[in-house]
Amino acid sequence: MEPVSVPVKLPLRIKNTFLEAALLRIPSPELLINVVRRRVRQLVQGHRALTQTAAWMEFSDIALKEISEGKLGYEFADETESVPEASAVIVASPLVSIP
Repeated sequence: MEPVSVPVKLPLRIKNTFLEAALLRIPSPELLINVVRRRVRQLVQGHRALTQTAAWMEFSDIALKEISEGKLGYEFADETESVPEASAVIVASPLVSIP
């Protein structure tokens, strides 16, 4: 009979070291997630960090630290440039009802 191993609990990888300070800079959690996601993608591709890093820091920690120090931010595109104007012509539906 084989010995039964005891399950090992792994600690959660969530670190709040820089999260609170980053939320003060970008108060919307959804927007903060997207900024961090884009910066992590850049760091994975080989871009250099904008701040001092430690060996224990993951890419998400580096991104949150950059945001909390004010070295990374966001801006919205002008809505009039990004949203095309709708045409006034209404095209009839190509679907035909069958009686």
